Amino acid sequence: MHFPAAYEYPNAPYFAEYMNFQADENLFDVLKNQSAEIIDLFEKLEKGQAEFAYEAGKWSLKGLLGHMVDTERIVSYRVLAISRGEKIDLPGFDENEYQLASEYETQDPHEILAQYKATRAATTLLLHSLSTKQWNQMGQANGKATSARAWAWMIAGHEKHHYNIIQTRYLPHFS
Repeated sequence: MHFPAAYEYPNAPYFAEYMNFQADENLFDVLKNQSAEIIDLFEKLEKGQAEFAYEAGKWSLKGLLGHMVDTERIVSYRVLAISRGEKIDLPGFDENEYQLASEYETQDPHEILAQYKATRAATTLLLHSLSTKQWNQMGQANGKATSARAWAWMIAGHEKHHYNIIQTRYLPHFS
């Protein structure tokens, strides 16, 4: 799936940060490659590394993975709702409040990884089911007009952002 046109997403900081892709990239390839990287990374962690936080007050690796799962679920719902012509403005969410309520820090990292795999599989199936009309459908989320396609790319952009954080802030502590 091709990258959305500028009119399909708002000129907002949270979008700009996550919409950093080349116009010729294919969304399905990006999602597949990201998933393989995340799964490989988490399957290779040694005992105790998933519980590591690079700084006091920051999420552990497993907490970060849980955040990625929650966000993908929420954003996938936005894709679904907008693609189906939802008329209401879809609300935002406070990632820190969700994280506090999630209890990911008390969960087994293998179970969180299983949730990640299942969520990505469900997201991919949803995205493959969309027609051109549904990809182009416009709706409202966070008070901004946006397309289903733009939110689908947000899934990839959000994961790209956090994978970079893992690479630069977590993994250097393990070498």
